[in-house]
Order: sequence, then structure tokens, then C-alpha cells
Amino acid sequence: MKVIACYSNKGGVGKTATAVNLAYACAADGKRTLLCDLDPQGASSFYFKIKPSKKLAVGQFFGDQARFAKAIRESEFVNLDVLPANMTFRDFDVFLSQLKNSESRLKKTLKSVKGDYDVVVLDCPPNLSVLSESIFKASDAILVPVVPSPLSARTFAQLVDFFIQQGLDSSKLLPFFSMVQNVKGLHTVTMTRLLTDYPQQFFKSKIPFNADIEKMGIYFEPVIHRSATGPAALSYQALYDELKAHLNA
Repeated sequence: MKVIACYSNKGGVGKTATAVNLAYACAADGKRTLLCDLDPQGASSFYFKIKPSKKLAVGQFFGDQARFAKAIRESEFVNLDVLPANMTFRDFDVFLSQLKNSESRLKKTLKSVKGDYDVVVLDCPPNLSVLSESIFKASDAILVPVVPSPLSARTFAQLVDFFIQQGLDSSKLLPFFSMVQNVKGLHTVTMTRLLTDYPQQFFKSKIPFNADIEKMGIYFEPVIHRSATGPAALSYQALYDELKAHLNA
């Protein structure tokens, strides 16, 4: 079972849209897929019209494997299930900080469904925290959407520095450009600089700033499903294909 995190230490960069479309692409490729919504706002759950699970509190998430499995819901799409978030997930960091080996807790929890899924996609909250460290350890790959702007570039650099300082495996970090507007000169300049600074890390796939992505909240469907031939859908599919090749390399 592969665990793929969609993570950024900055909000508003297209992380959840990536998680939703990536999970759909995995499922459409025949892989038994679980989208695990770790963000208490529950945006990825919302996109699949799945209500929060009120019975799965933080302690049960990490300590009750039966309750964890029972909270998983089927989506409307073949091979794709969702573990919905709820507002108690905001206490993840407080709970984990009180446990020994907290950085290994998420990995242990996900092992409980290893026989049921080929891929787990994690939609992660935008912060650097105890939960983040647990996500980093549990993941085989960490997709990082980076808007080509100075602030987003800065937060990615901070993430890379954090991995180095903490002795984490920075090869797991797989950044890609998100919400790209080619008409903006600043975007072009920022992408050129980042590709120079991190020549081996950035994926080639770029996700455009596109109205179809915003409409996911109206139609409750991944872009890849609803607008399969549109530029956003083709970009997400390319991102999935690139990730698949990377993991199989």
C-alpha cells in the first residue's frame, strides 16, 4: 500500500483539489483508494458529498482500529472510499504531543487498512506541527503544490529547510506548480528561479488557475471526471501519471 500526502505549509495553494483529483485518478486506474481527510475543515469530504463522522474522535482515530475502519464511507465512484474529517481533528496536535513515538502513530493507524487499499491519499492541514511530522513519516511521497509567487516559494524553502534540520528524507518532497497563470510575468520569473534552485525536485506537470477547479464545489465532482478533456483535468491526469512513474521507478 502506497501512502501519498497532499501537503503544504501554506494555505490556499490547491492542496485539497489535488488530493481529490489524485484520489479519483488512482481509483480510475483500478487501484483501491482511500482518501483520508485530515483537515478539520473537511473540504475534500465536502467535494464528495460525504458528511463528517461524528463518532470518530481524535483518540479513536489513533487508538481504535475498528472504529477507524467503520468511519470510512463509500464515494459515488468505483474503488474510491473517503474517511471524512470532523472538527475534533483540530485537536490532533494536542493529542499526539502527549504520546510516545507520536511521529509513528499515523503510520500505525493506516496499517490497519493495508489489506483493503492499494493507495491512501492524505489531504493534510496547512501547518508544520506534530501531526505533520507523523504525516511525513507515514508517507511514501509528499506532493507539494507551489503557487509561483514569492510567499509560496518562501514557504516551500522553509519546508525543505525543516526536512534538512530534522534529518527527514527530503527525497519524499515532490513539488509541482499550482494555480499557474502564464500571463503573469511574476509567475514565469518565480518558476524559473525555483527550477534553478531545486532542479531535481519539481515535477513537470503544472496545474493552471482554472474555473473548472473552482466549480468542483458546485458540482461535487473531481475535475478529471466532469471535464475530462479540459486543461485542468488533463493537468491533473498528467500529474498522476508522473507520480505513478516516480513511485514505480
